[in-house]
Amino acid sequence: MRHTARYAKFLIPLMLLSATAACSVANDQETAGEYVDSAAITTKVKTQLASEGGMDLYSQVKVTTVEDVVQLAGFVKTAADKAQAERIAWTVKGVKDVQNDIVVQP
Repeated sequence: MRHTARYAKFLIPLMLLSATAACSVANDQETAGEYVDSAAITTKVKTQLASEGGMDLYSQVKVTTVEDVVQLAGFVKTAADKAQAERIAWTVKGVKDVQNDIVVQP
């Protein structure tokens, strides 16, 4: 009887953890592999923003990626900067879509 109680202490939390992990994937959240891919795309976009757009564009634009969809946010000085950031994001391999939520604020 004591062994059963001891195993139950470990088995019940393990079952709950497994159920929670299964639900997170079922709710259209990224798997671990998808998360790593998204992080890599974000890094590549940020690197391209710095090298092609300069440090101003790099520092003004926030980049997030979920399921290969890149979202750009932040404030830039000109419409040309906004368009350039989107163009740069589209050049990164693996990007399926770009949501450009950058606001032009002179």
